[in-house]
Amino acid sequence: MTTNPSAGTIHNTMSNELIRLTSGLPKLWSGFLRDWDRTLRSRNHPETTRYNYILAVSQLARYLADLPPGHGKESAAVDDPAEVRKYHIELFQAWMIDTRSASTALNKHKALQQFFKWLMLDEEEIERSPMERVKQPKTSKKLIPVIPDDETGRVLATCKGKDFIHLRDEAIIRLYYNTGARLSEVAGLQLGSIDLNLDSVHYFGKGSKERRVRFGPKTARSISRYLRARDKHPAANLSNLWLAERGHRPLTSNGIKLMLKRRGRAAGLTGIHAHRWRHNFAHEWKRAGGDSGDLMLLLGWTSEDMPRHYGASAAAERAQETQLRLGIGENV
Repeated sequence: MTTNPSAGTIHNTMSNELIRLTSGLPKLWSGFLRDWDRTLRSRNHPETTRYNYILAVSQLARYLADLPPGHGKESAAVDDPAEVRKYHIELFQAWMIDTRSASTALNKHKALQQFFKWLMLDEEEIERSPMERVKQPKTSKKLIPVIPDDETGRVLATCKGKDFIHLRDEAIIRLYYNTGARLSEVAGLQLGSIDLNLDSVHYFGKGSKERRVRFGPKTARSISRYLRARDKHPAANLSNLWLAERGHRPLTSNGIKLMLKRRGRAAGLTGIHAHRWRHNFAHEWKRAGGDSGDLMLLLGWTSEDMPRHYGASAAAERAQETQLRLGIGENV
């Protein structure tokens, strides 16, 4: 039976995140979140899902604590999630829309649905969920722009150098660019996930689904250079592939996210994040006439809706290229 070699490290990382997210919360809120995370772990929810769920509930708790006087029973809800009511959720949801976005508010809504469902069915702390009659926020379909090769080149140009941080960041960026992997999949890689004999990477995707993906010579070279530098790092004995620049600790998903933003700014670009390379991979695959079923296998999808959604922002470009290639209306 194949096991996920990163499981122990992920548990330790998430335990630290749980402590951070619940720090300063009232006793009942932090206790319920700790118990809920245990349930989520027992049901094999991915680390990123657990993190986002706990984050949403902790944000609700902190929002309620900051409510001004005059909101009825908010003082009871501040100390006890079982006292949260529909209007508390609606206030929080409206605040999320105003301060973040409707899509972020929708993500929080879904997370809170799961928390209060657990509080009602598993813990039997409430008879009805306060989410029961709260409508999901309406969101518009957002097309994520693919990232052109010249922009990727500009980002990679900021990684020129022989020091550890430059070698590490180039290897990470090339893996996203070359394999179209999710942020968490690359972040969760272990040393044993990379095979430089076959130039392939073993990803653990959503729902612990496994897949092996090949990468090209440039990516292989950048990974090999990083591994040589990694051997000299103080934390070289850790099983995690990616190490933080300082200290005896791995580089987390959030650390990679911040690194990509920083590299983007250094390249004079905005909106640089891992998911854009995933969309770019799908776009280039379709552009080359690749099979949708093969694309689903490579990117770890099970829903046939995903190939239509990814790379959609460049669909018109592909259609125009196909039109020119076919030469329809130019035969006479």
